[in-house]
Amino acid sequence: MMKPNREIISRRARPAKEPLSHEIIVKTAYELLKEEGTSGMSMRKVAKALDTGPSSLYVYVKNLQELSSYVLDHGLGQLILPELTDGDWKEQLFRALDAYVMLLMEQPGLAELSLQAIPIGTHAFRLNEYLLAVLQKGGITSTSAAWGMDLLLLYVSSVAFEQAARSKHGEEHMAAIQHSYQATDPVRFPLIHSMKEELFSGDTVSKERFYWGIEVILNGIVHANGLNRNSISSRK
Repeated sequence: MMKPNREIISRRARPAKEPLSHEIIVKTAYELLKEEGTSGMSMRKVAKALDTGPSSLYVYVKNLQELSSYVLDHGLGQLILPELTDGDWKEQLFRALDAYVMLLMEQPGLAELSLQAIPIGTHAFRLNEYLLAVLQKGGITSTSAAWGMDLLLLYVSSVAFEQAARSKHGEEHMAAIQHSYQATDPVRFPLIHSMKEELFSGDTVSKERFYWGIEVILNGIVHANGLNRNSISSRK
């Protein structure tokens, strides 16, 4: 009985695998982040997506934490900041942070990652430089500007993460939580009961509550700018 002819395919005829590099590792990790969240961005999963072993990745990144920092910076490459002008510095700050929160909410996994990693790279530096320049325009310099910028970015990340979580779980989940607060025992929890409407107030469409939070933090930064570090340390 004659055996059927089998076509022999040379390995050289197969499409060449893209050479491993820092850039392709970061891009692959970013795609996994969008698909699966931070849990999908493990070194093992990134290596599998690239058809290589995890040990190969360590030639280009030290560990998962460093990779996360580069992935976050890669995501920030899509951030469009308003032009720095001689206009109202507060307005420019609000617009920049608004653009940042929208990016974090629109790109799956990015808000979560922003709470876990400090971005490393040109895009993150561009955002930091912009915020420091705007704060400097408002007369906020040195330590107050540096620490204040961290507070603002952390606040924006937490808001974006909360909104992303709400979208993921749906309106019914949030409605159930609100109902629980509204049904609290007025005797045991009188303040929660009396402010049950206020606790969930704030128009998310107009971002009233979001802007209020920025204003509160900013007022604190402006106040702290008038204090010296010795007076702050003396309170410990």
